[in-house]
Amino acid sequence: MKNQKFFELASMVGVMALGLVVMTAFAFAGESIQKGKAYGWHGHRSQSVQLGPRPYFLVEDMEESRLKTELQECTDGPFKRTDFSIGHRGAALQFPEHTKESYEAAARMGAGIIECDVTFTADRELVCRHSQCDLHTTTDVVAREDLRGMCTSPPMFSETGELTNAADIECCTSDFTLAEFKSLCGKMDAANPNATTIEEYMNATANWRTDLYATCGTVLSHAESIELFKNLGVKMTPELKAPSVEMPYEGNYTQEDYAQQMIDEYKAARVKPWKVFAQSFNLDDVTYWIKNEPWFGRQAVFLDGRYNDPKFDHTDPSTWSPNMKELVAEGVNIIAPPMWMLLRLNKNDKIKPSKYARRARAAGLDIITWTLERSGLLKNGGGFYYQTVTEVIDNDGDAYVALDVLAQKVGILGIFSDWPATVTYYANCKGLK
Repeated sequence: MKNQKFFELASMVGVMALGLVVMTAFAFAGESIQKGKAYGWHGHRSQSVQLGPRPYFLVEDMEESRLKTELQECTDGPFKRTDFSIGHRGAALQFPEHTKESYEAAARMGAGIIECDVTFTADRELVCRHSQCDLHTTTDVVAREDLRGMCTSPPMFSETGELTNAADIECCTSDFTLAEFKSLCGKMDAANPNATTIEEYMNATANWRTDLYATCGTVLSHAESIELFKNLGVKMTPELKAPSVEMPYEGNYTQEDYAQQMIDEYKAARVKPWKVFAQSFNLDDVTYWIKNEPWFGRQAVFLDGRYNDPKFDHTDPSTWSPNMKELVAEGVNIIAPPMWMLLRLNKNDKIKPSKYARRARAAGLDIITWTLERSGLLKNGGGFYYQTVTEVIDNDGDAYVALDVLAQKVGILGIFSDWPATVTYYANCKGLK
């Protein structure tokens, strides 16, 4: 009897202890779930998507159509981050490109993927710049008396102090060490080639952009951009830029070394390959990654800049070398031409997919394109990015008309934008991820 009471008591204690363990476990689980909600499942604090007024302005600017009505019905959201929206150099419509501030703005506007164009410094460190030789237009280097004399083609002055070579100034990342580069301030990409003073030279921002957020943009190394993007919870699309210096650089730094170094920085940061879309206009870079870094090569992007070749005609497949099937045979999975190469007008002046777009999809290629919100006001036809559909582009709302064809008819994976909120709004309205 005593033994029975002992076992009953022991059982009760065991049940109570088990209950305490379960309650504690649930408490910790609840805390973890709340942390998951606050930080996301990748350990970073989630950001609410904030689009601002521009998408609404563009929708209201559209001519009456079914598409306009559909987009108007989405005004209350909710809006989520989407990989369809790619931050082109961040949010370069209003923030200095390739700066911390520009990248953060792009993430806030719902860009699921953000771009760092990659080039290298004099000490072979990788940094985020659109071109190896654009520091004179994208930073304050020409105003830096301690550094500007190191430029490839530095500012020159007359005896009376007037700037005499504004059109010829050239300052490259390869002119400076990483430490010197990091001391610069990012600014809006612009310069006045007719300036006679440094102030005139720098004060050249297009009137449809702004200097309001260009107080001193924080320039970043490539490795710093990776850490920032990890913290922001976005995927990454680095573009290996063509060197402006002779390669091999200093006799022993080859193009392959350069291409490998970029991938190595993602591996060192433990970034999973599926979160990286490595890009290049140089097909040899893309095939290098496919062969030597196959996990990254699977979604390497061939930026198709062959429109600069006089022999290339995007409407004539016989001029495409390699053609779409040959690109696929080399292991290319994603091609990225400018928007205009994917669009055409039919006999009724309706925007339709181009032959280039149809052949790419038929060959099994996925497509990314560029660049929305880079043309300024569209009332005069949209310029470079709309050149195949100029006749029907006459207001800013037409950006959504072109985007709808790209998304629904061409079937692009995503699109670069200088103001990602515009694309984020559309993608959420249409249920694109």
